Amino acid sequence: MKKVLVVTYYWPPAGGPGVQRWLKFVKYLPEFDIEPIVYCPKNPSYPTLDHSLEQEIDDELTVLKSTLWEPNSLLKFGFKNKIKTFSKGHIPPKERQRLFDRIVLSLRGNCFIPDARKFWVKPSVKLLSKYISKHQIDTIITTGPPHSLHLIGMQLKARHSLRWIADFRDPWTAISYHDQLYLSFFAQQKHKALEAQVLKTADHIITTSEATKRLFDPDTTKPITTVTNGFDAQTLPKFTLDKAFTLTQIGALHSDRNPTLLWAVLSELMTEYQEFKKDFELVLVGDVSSHVRASIRAFGVESALRCVGPVPHAEAITFQHKTQVLLLIEANTTAASYIIPGKLFEYLNAQRPIVALGPKTSDIQAILKDTETGVYFDYTAQSALKSHILKLYHTYKNQRLTVSPKHLDRYSRRSCTKQLAEVILR
Repeated sequence: MKKVLVVTYYWPPAGGPGVQRWLKFVKYLPEFDIEPIVYCPKNPSYPTLDHSLEQEIDDELTVLKSTLWEPNSLLKFGFKNKIKTFSKGHIPPKERQRLFDRIVLSLRGNCFIPDARKFWVKPSVKLLSKYISKHQIDTIITTGPPHSLHLIGMQLKARHSLRWIADFRDPWTAISYHDQLYLSFFAQQKHKALEAQVLKTADHIITTSEATKRLFDPDTTKPITTVTNGFDAQTLPKFTLDKAFTLTQIGALHSDRNPTLLWAVLSELMTEYQEFKKDFELVLVGDVSSHVRASIRAFGVESALRCVGPVPHAEAITFQHKTQVLLLIEANTTAASYIIPGKLFEYLNAQRPIVALGPKTSDIQAILKDTETGVYFDYTAQSALKSHILKLYHTYKNQRLTVSPKHLDRYSRRSCTKQLAEVILR
């Protein structure tokens, strides 16, 4: 059985989407004659916790850990809530930022390059170098963000004769929050130089979307493979559908992910159709920024709103399966066009109609079309979005709101892991 060392920051009890990808890959890799060894921090500062995910870790799995110092700890005593909010991605628009916000973001962007986990690189290289020599590891995988973990891979490759695979769950300089860090010219160039070095030095690059692959293609001659996220094809209990006409969004809604187009459509439908107003419920599962809540109030949709807050992953699955319609809301930004959110694949497996909203171009659209599970709208399609939601509502009233998905198996975690195994074993 081939051994592979996986370097990741996010590992249970971390919650949120960042931990899911490699937790699941590690679960299925042994089926393809690959033994994963996981390296993660001993004392991480995770913004969200989900202890239920610890139950998915195999007792036989080797997990190496080392202590990590994060500079955020210096600010936690006086600004704990603010730091936690930023860690979750809740960065307010620049026009609403206070002086403290700008200072913290500027320090993050200019002093900690590529990110605040940079101080974990040197001790990790020292520890893992000894482990690699002792256990004859010839393949390592680093997954980012945080992209400082790719520097661990790059330095280990320089020290040892091994194959290094860099997994980009999100882009680097094209990530959504990069332009919010008040980067100096020097900092911008440093980020770009490190990104270019990783892309040119890694033996193989993995992306989660074809759009990110196209973004990286001009900057490297190394092979790039897209291995999307997926869903666990497990046997689940039968769920009783909500009686109300529920539209459910799973996951955080940050300030930059505030679909005023959707709130306007829902407001119009509630005003024009009293029966719709009586039946309709907007369910938001996860963190919702105050900016988004204020926007929902301004459009008069608050009476239909149910904010659930963050829930364990298993509970999120329940919400996905019992809702009438699933909402997939992405920001209307260039950065969002490179991302396929991991929850999309769980949405597919829930087999409920999906209404997706995002930038003009997105791989989400092709996946929904391929599986026949939903419809994608950009932020100019207000009339079409309104007509589609009204159509779904009428179908719901006739008790015929279902989907008949196709090609789901190609997006299962096992199928995705098979793709990954083919990359590892080349």
